Amino acid sequence: MPQPHPQPPRPQPRPPADATPARARALDGILVADFSRVLAGPLAASTLADLGAEVIKVERPGSGDDTRAWGPPFAADRTAAYFDAANRSKRGMTLDLGDPDDAAAARELARRADVLIENFRPGSLARYGLDPTTTLAANPGLVHCTITGFGSGAGARLPGYDFVVQAVGGLMSITGEPGGTPLKAGVALVDVLTAKDATTGILAALRHRDRTGQGQLVEVNLLSSLLGSLVNQASGYLATGRDPGPMGNRHPSIAPYETLACREGQLLAVAVGNDRQFRELARVLGAPELAEDLRFARNEDRVRNRTDLIKALEDRLAADTPHGWTGRLSAASVPCGPVNTVSEALELAARLGLDPVTPVGEGRTPQVTSPLRLSGTPVAQPFAPPRLDEHGTALRTWLSGPADDPLPPRM
Repeated sequence: MPQPHPQPPRPQPRPPADATPARARALDGILVADFSRVLAGPLAASTLADLGAEVIKVERPGSGDDTRAWGPPFAADRTAAYFDAANRSKRGMTLDLGDPDDAAAARELARRADVLIENFRPGSLARYGLDPTTTLAANPGLVHCTITGFGSGAGARLPGYDFVVQAVGGLMSITGEPGGTPLKAGVALVDVLTAKDATTGILAALRHRDRTGQGQLVEVNLLSSLLGSLVNQASGYLATGRDPGPMGNRHPSIAPYETLACREGQLLAVAVGNDRQFRELARVLGAPELAEDLRFARNEDRVRNRTDLIKALEDRLAADTPHGWTGRLSAASVPCGPVNTVSEALELAARLGLDPVTPVGEGRTPQVTSPLRLSGTPVAQPFAPPRLDEHGTALRTWLSGPADDPLPPRM
């Protein structure tokens, strides 16, 4: 019987930072009111928290953010792993916007905040006095970020879910094998891209406020974020008028830039971006003549003769495993690597010293470390995502007091 594939050791969370004097964070003193839910808005707010902002997450009483119920998988404390992924380093409170007292507390939070993030349908917050026109009138320095699926015009009433936007936005049409079923990406990629766009817009608006004292409305939507991320595929259509199609793991303009079969069919990802790298690939494979073959000498030739090229390469790659070839090819500066699982990817990052996993408290699921590295204002050590209304009592008391009172200490 075949032997099970050995599992790599799980990367261990890096220990908390030493108890040295606190260093300044880029967004120290910024207060973010996070009225958003699901992924794009919460992830943007968590990024701001990583950068040092104080983030207050506002949820519905009783059920909270939809993602609290999006499981399995669940953590040991029955928190949905999905919720944890986008809500670290926040204080949490519940407010029923249909209740006059809670709506007043929400408006007071918006009045005190530097940034407000929400993903309600356009116009639906007006009845509570939380629409951009009202919040900016009450707080002219506010950066009000609204995230929608399809904008605030003709698409305002359309609900925005990542999977649907991947379909209607063209991403699924170029994902998968030629002639196969269109496929979504393996993660809610449009939400993640939109979160990054929202963060960029918010930071730009805060910079403008630094200069002028004036806040503004920041609008992002899932469809536009996806279209902006199609880059060369969208540009190719605009240049030629021809729709691109799915190519599996192949690249439309570069070869070899795809997964290639090695021993026993195991896959190696190879990304040859120029002719020098191809010459090195051919040399390491023991076939330097491939780089002199007129069918393969230039990238344009390799793309045109891709079928013959891949057969020639895979005939030679069959002599070893992806891991064996990775060592030799990497030493020759040929970009390549095995197709890892998530656990193997985390283990690789740990081996490279990237500290990919960070603890957030005893008994809580660790978090993937922020990818940001700032030498002067490092990201904050994260803390656990809030349990529903975890900080509600203290925050409601704070909102009912003088506006210049500092936030209560985090317990």
